[in-house]
Amino acid sequence: MSSGHQHPPPGRRETGAGADVIDVHHHVLPPAYLAQNSNEVSKRAPGFQQVLQWTPEKSLADMDAGGVRTAVLSMPSPISFGNVRQARELARLSNDYSRQLARAHPGRFQVFATLPMPDVAGSIDELDHALAAGALGVLLLSNYDDRYLGDPQFRPVLQELDRRRATVYVHPTAASCCQQLVPQLAPAFLEFPFDTTRTIASLLYTGSLSGFRNISWIFSHGGGVIPYLADRLSQWAKARPDLAALLPEGPMAELRRLNFDTASVTNQYALQPLLAFAGPERILFGTDFPFVSATPQLAELAGNRLDPATLSAIRHGNAERLLPALRT
Repeated sequence: MSSGHQHPPPGRRETGAGADVIDVHHHVLPPAYLAQNSNEVSKRAPGFQQVLQWTPEKSLADMDAGGVRTAVLSMPSPISFGNVRQARELARLSNDYSRQLARAHPGRFQVFATLPMPDVAGSIDELDHALAAGALGVLLLSNYDDRYLGDPQFRPVLQELDRRRATVYVHPTAASCCQQLVPQLAPAFLEFPFDTTRTIASLLYTGSLSGFRNISWIFSHGGGVIPYLADRLSQWAKARPDLAALLPEGPMAELRRLNFDTASVTNQYALQPLLAFAGPERILFGTDFPFVSATPQLAELAGNRLDPATLSAIRHGNAERLLPALRT
């Protein structure tokens, strides 16, 4: 399909030479998806109408301004609205469009494929197609119909991801219970971090983190409030020997295997606790574009006065280690 935008011939590398930053949290909004679902996107991103005007050119301009060499594209919004067939079609449309952009802009874009969750069979089929087409991994949302990722319904998907040694990038959404608890705030500002934390807790205490060790996890926005609550969360295992039995190396060991992106946590009050918890080798740069631009976040990251090795690891080294296809 065509987006209506002009792309350079496949095979020609574009601008970005000399840039070293890799952005693992960069959103794509296929025009055909927006044509069908702009109302749904607006509901989930009130106050952020710039998302409805996203184009590849705007992504590339922001990347060039900030020194971002490569952005890994992912969908920020659900694709399942109660119609299984439509969700499968939207997943394929999104993934094929993203791969088209990656081919048209060599070295600038890579892809985390979206799946038609909570449709398990359709998700496994789309996973096969997307990885065969060159996706670096898959995007999962923090919950689907208020079921978190450790839910038994999703176990076949996790089994297949584990078999394939896949990278899974998790982006938050809001549970239906909590979208209007603080009506003055859009859910993204408060509920998204907590929903990320809930899905990590779900994966932890269902034994999904320990049972599917071949999955490499990346959680958005510094893992929500996990850096602050990890120790408190781990104490629950002491009260529940049955759950502790699922975690032979202990809950903290499982939590500290996770990877996190820096979107909205490049400020010192968030980044320092994340560094203390995860260590510099588990943190990857991410912007959340088009909601937030690269330049101010990279400036804020640099303002933390990190040692050069840590800064380099966050800017690109950790992403290249975790996803070797990103190496130049």
